[in-house]
Amino acid sequence: MPKQSVIPAGSGKPLAPFVPGSMADGVVYVSGTLPFDKDNNVVHIGDAAAQTRHVLEIIKGVVEAAGGSMGDVTFNMIMLTDWANYAKVNEVYAEYFPGEKPARYCIQCGLVKPDALIEIASIAHVGK
Repeated sequence: MPKQSVIPAGSGKPLAPFVPGSMADGVVYVSGTLPFDKDNNVVHIGDAAAQTRHVLEIIKGVVEAAGGSMGDVTFNMIMLTDWANYAKVNEVYAEYFPGEKPARYCIQCGLVKPDALIEIASIAHVGK
């Protein structure tokens, strides 16, 4: 099955060998997305809600570049550095998924940069 890289305009260079998204058989796999600017600097340090919004906007850009919308997201993998941020993350998350929610899991773990409070990876079915 052929796959296609999904790299929205304006994407920064990843820290490691990966692309923002990959699509195969109408399914978009969005890489783990951190609250980074184009130069891989953490944005909104100390603000879990703002970091979550930033991450979800990047994910939205990848899904849209593949021809889908956030309504096409079927699964999210959420990584938090501290459970104390869980409620703030969920408030912002609910704004991006107001109707039927995608399946998901959430774990607490360390992330690649200490100031990053959240990372999300997603799967969307765009049907192309």
